[in-house]
This record gives sequence, structure tokens and C-alpha cells, in this order.
Amino acid sequence: MTCPKNLRNGPCGGVRPNGHCEVIPDMPCIWVVAYERSQQMPDFGHEMRLIQPPVNRQLEGSSAWITMLTQ
Repeated sequence: MTCPKNLRNGPCGGVRPNGHCEVIPDMPCIWVVAYERSQQMPDFGHEMRLIQPPVNRQLEGSSAWITMLTQ
């Protein structure tokens, strides 16, 4: 994930008109790039529109595998 805001469900409201990040103006918004690439995927491109759960900040620094297996 290269979004400086760690957004997982798509671009924030600050995407610039040219598709660049509001935090790092020289960087293209990773979500704009991902959406454009998804349009080239005939089988799974539609999955880009599925909502992902928000990041649980309480789990930061813990093992993702252990968390997945114990929940």
C-alpha cells in the first residue's frame, strides 16, 4: 500500500484533477492508477468496486497471520 493516508477503499476527497495525490503532489494517486489498470482486467476488474473493511489500528504491529487464524 503506497497511499500516504493508508486508505483501503478508494481515493480520498483530495485527489487532484490530474489524478495526483493531495499529500504528495508529484505522486499519482495509487487508487486512480489501480482503477485504470482494473479496467484492463476482463475477469476480475469489477472487484475493484467491492468495499474492504477499514484498517483496525489496534492491530498495528501484530502478526496478520495470527490475527486471521485466531478470529
